[in-house]
Amino acid sequence: MMANAIQASGFTASQIATIKATVAADTNHTEFDLFMEACRAYGLDPFRKQIFALVYSKNDPAKRKMSIIVSRDGYRILAQRCGDYRPASEPAQIAYDEAAKSETNPKGIVSATVRLWKQDNKGEWYPVIGEAYWDEFAPLKDEWAENDRGQRRPTGKKTLDTTGNWARMPIVMITKCAESQALRAGWPDQFGSIHSEEEMEHIAVSESASEALERHHREERQARVGGPGLMLVFDDTMKMEKVSFGAAADRILEHIQNAEPIEAHTFRIRNEHSLRDLWAHDAAAALEVKKAIEAKEAKLAGGQAA
Repeated sequence: MMANAIQASGFTASQIATIKATVAADTNHTEFDLFMEACRAYGLDPFRKQIFALVYSKNDPAKRKMSIIVSRDGYRILAQRCGDYRPASEPAQIAYDEAAKSETNPKGIVSATVRLWKQDNKGEWYPVIGEAYWDEFAPLKDEWAENDRGQRRPTGKKTLDTTGNWARMPIVMITKCAESQALRAGWPDQFGSIHSEEEMEHIAVSESASEALERHHREERQARVGGPGLMLVFDDTMKMEKVSFGAAADRILEHIQNAEPIEAHTFRIRNEHSLRDLWAHDAAAALEVKKAIEAKEAKLAGGQAA
């Protein structure tokens, strides 16, 4: 019942009833308690639509699934609380391709890239990159039409809702997805288990909710540990270099071999999350890298690496 939600949230009974009737209208009792606990745990306000609940396949108990959605404002509030976050200092980079222009991509957008900033334990700021590709996030759905027998069947074409935000504000929408990707990459503990509304809109209506949601989580896992490569910072210019997973260990070991002890230590700090991704992708290679860095750090005078 709602008693658990009231006790956990700090809202009044009247406020709880309003939340249940609006931003969590489709949730059952258990889901609603979970949603209210998420509001409390994240410290986000459902009345300001910083957080809300979406229920997929609500009429099918076997496939029913609730997902906690955080708005862009909610994401930024959580990021500010991290203490080591700085927002983008320049507009998102949008890549276009004239050949990609179509009814499902009116501006011919290929991708958006957002650069946020994270502070390491030495007080230095380094960039965290988020990329979102139109083909992966635009909410396309199958076109249906009647055949010569009067039966509704897929035509094989995809369509984009011309009344939705993805058609009206495509740059804004793909940029929001890229920002969410950057936040999840740089601050996985805070953002690893929540999603933005824009990210979830790409779920195809032809898929069941549980299948689509599982595909979304699978794509996220692959992006974190098995994507095309690692983004690494090798010098004080803070320029990020993309290195394929297959070449990453050799590239890092070569850099560490030629680096001074303090440079090796700085490299480890700046590339903390990328090195974790390498470990998840190839533990043996990551262990070799770890040993090489630690050997250099051991030479630091006065225990600077401690």
